[in-house]
Amino acid sequence: MALRISAAALSLILASSPLLASQPDPNVAAPAPAGTPETKYCMRVEVLPGNLVETVQCWTRAEWADQDVDVDKNWAKDGVSTIG
Repeated sequence: MALRISAAALSLILASSPLLASQPDPNVAAPAPAGTPETKYCMRVEVLPGNLVETVQCWTRAEWADQDVDVDKNWAKDGVSTIG
């Protein structure tokens, strides 16, 4: 009986492994959603020393560019939402 259960469990594992291998890579960078010049892109910013609270800032693409941040490059990692 234990052999049948082990065989059944092994067959389920083997059957699901191609499914797991076919999942899209979560590390693939997706660009930020398109918007107007007034659209604000909310992204996580570095936590200040001594502060444990994660900070989210919402700025336009131009404002992010003034801070030397490429919205499209950083969106997949730090993007939260858009406004407008």
